[in-house]
Amino acid sequence: MNIGILINEGPYTHEATDSAYLFARAAIEKGHQVSRVFFYHDGVNNSSRLTEPPQDDRHIVNRWAKLAQDHSIDLVVCVAAALRRGIKDENLAPGFRISGLGQLIESGIQADRYVTFGD
Repeated sequence: MNIGILINEGPYTHEATDSAYLFARAAIEKGHQVSRVFFYHDGVNNSSRLTEPPQDDRHIVNRWAKLAQDHSIDLVVCVAAALRRGIKDENLAPGFRISGLGQLIESGIQADRYVTFGD
């Protein structure tokens, strides 16, 4: 099954991002494909390479980057939401890319299931 994911919440704000990551990982382990994760609204903050959590905390941005690298997941950050929050290409973490809402629509069309995390 091809699964698309939408994340609307920032890292460390709510459990939405952690839940989405754990869901994606579990789906992959069960043999499903996560083709794209689209970061929208405050979710775009999951893409910042400037994130530096304390050493004893999980590094959410790096988790997404590694999962994407290991499983060829397209991590797309909404351009309008990113620019509103000061996120540009030069401060994206590895594996993330900025694009428009067309990528969200395309992902929804191509996915067998589309799951949203956060308000």
